[in-house]
Amino acid sequence: MTEVIKQSRSEKFLIGLLILLIIIIFYIFVILPNKCLFVKNYDPTKLNFSKPENISILNVGCGNVIIELYPDISPKAVERFKMIINAGEYDNIAFHRVIKDVLVQAGDLEFGKKNNLNYSYIGSGKSGYGTLESELNKKFIFEKGAVAMVRTGKINTEDSQFFILLNDSPAFNKRYTPIGKVLYGLEVLKKIKNNDKSDYVLRPDFINSFELLIK
Repeated sequence: MTEVIKQSRSEKFLIGLLILLIIIIFYIFVILPNKCLFVKNYDPTKLNFSKPENISILNVGCGNVIIELYPDISPKAVERFKMIINAGEYDNIAFHRVIKDVLVQAGDLEFGKKNNLNYSYIGSGKSGYGTLESELNKKFIFEKGAVAMVRTGKINTEDSQFFILLNDSPAFNKRYTPIGKVLYGLEVLKKIKNNDKSDYVLRPDFINSFELLIK
């Protein structure tokens, strides 16, 4: 008859410690360096849209963010937005202002360009196309995924900068010009680099590309 040898407490402890060590090493060298590991990347060519002419694809570090634009709500702002996208001017522009779990902001064409960042003035830059009249909408709800134009403390100062909400923000209702909403890829935006001590980000993440589904 075969004798069953039981593990001692010290042996069980060492095995448990070894397993824990393996998990820690895996986390440090595999999961931690790859912030995009569990983020789904959506392929717009494999999705169906009721209004494909209003679909835009924002590509960032962890994948695609697919946005539906609302020209019926804000025709002038969406027209400007599409023009800048088609011109490729949003490519390589910084997400210079990121508030964790609240919003991401980009679109400073003057001071936010990759390899030519101006940390002293970023966030105040202009597009060169002039400002727009605000198109505030009483019915639009600023919930998670909403995309809107940035303005200064005054109305009618929208230009090229935009923000995307990562959570519902009812305090924004009727205060900003809405231009669309994220349909897919909101989790991608949550991986964009932020700074715990400031809204403005040192060595920020950038927009890789921004394009319309139908050009």
